[in-house]
Amino acid sequence: MPFVNWLKRNLVVLAGLLTLGYLLLPNIVVTVFSFNKPKGRFNYAWQEFSLDAWKDPCGVSGLCGSLSLSLQIAVWATLGATLLGTLIAFALVRYRFRARGAVNSLIFLPMAMPEVVMAASLLTLFLNMGAQLGFWTILIAHIMFCLSFVVTAVKARVMSMDPKLEEAARDLYAGPFQTFVRVTLPIAAPGIAAGALLAFALSFDDFIITNFNAGSTVTFPMFVWGSAQRGTPVQINVIGTTMFIVAVLFVLISMAVGNRRNRHTA
Repeated sequence: MPFVNWLKRNLVVLAGLLTLGYLLLPNIVVTVFSFNKPKGRFNYAWQEFSLDAWKDPCGVSGLCGSLSLSLQIAVWATLGATLLGTLIAFALVRYRFRARGAVNSLIFLPMAMPEVVMAASLLTLFLNMGAQLGFWTILIAHIMFCLSFVVTAVKARVMSMDPKLEEAARDLYAGPFQTFVRVTLPIAAPGIAAGALLAFALSFDDFIITNFNAGSTVTFPMFVWGSAQRGTPVQINVIGTTMFIVAVLFVLISMAVGNRRNRHTA
C-alpha cells in the first residue's frame, strides 16, 4: 500500500516531529496564557484575550528585581565557570601530571551527584566558614556546579583537535601566544561557547542549590516558586515567552551565520 510505504520511509521524521512538538508544548502553553486575563489569582484557565501583562511586565512587585538578579548571577557564573573550565580542560588534555585520573573523576562528581546533596554540602561549608548567605554564596555555588559541564564540553573539543595545525603554526615561526590566539583558540571556540551557554542556562534555571544557599536573596526561579503558592501572575508567562523567543532567535542567527560562513569557505 502506498500509504504504508510512505509511512515506513518517513517514520523517523514523523517520530522526530512528534517528539519536538511534545517538547515545545509547554512553551506554547506558556505563550498562549501570557495573553490571558484571569479573573482570579491563578492563571490556569483561559478567560479572555488581553495585552495588559505585555504592556506592564514589571507590574508585579519583585518580579523584575529577581529577574535582574538571576541574570547577573548567571552572567558572572558563566564567566567564572568558562574561564576556569577552559583552563582545566586544556590542562587535562595536554599535560600529564600526578592525580590526573583522580581529577578527571572528581570533575564528573557534580554532574552525577543529586543537587540536594550538593546544596546541603555547600550550605554546611558556608555556615562553618561563617559566610553570610546571599549573592556571593549563590555565585560560588553556581560556578562550582557549572564548572563540570564546561570542562566536559571544552575537553571533548580539545581532544578532537589536530595537533598538526599547531605544529604547522610553529613551523611558520609563530610564537606560543600567537599560536594559541590564531590557531588553538578559534578551533576550541565552539566547545567553549557550548560550555558557556550550558553554564548560563543551568545557572539561570537552578532552584535547589540556590534555595539552600540564598538566605533572604530571591532569584527568578525562587520568585516563580513562591508565586505559584499564592497565585501565578501572568507577567511570569510574559517573561518566559520573551526568554523563549530570544533563545530561538539566537539559535536561528547562529545557524544563519554558520551557513553563511560555510558558503564562503566552500
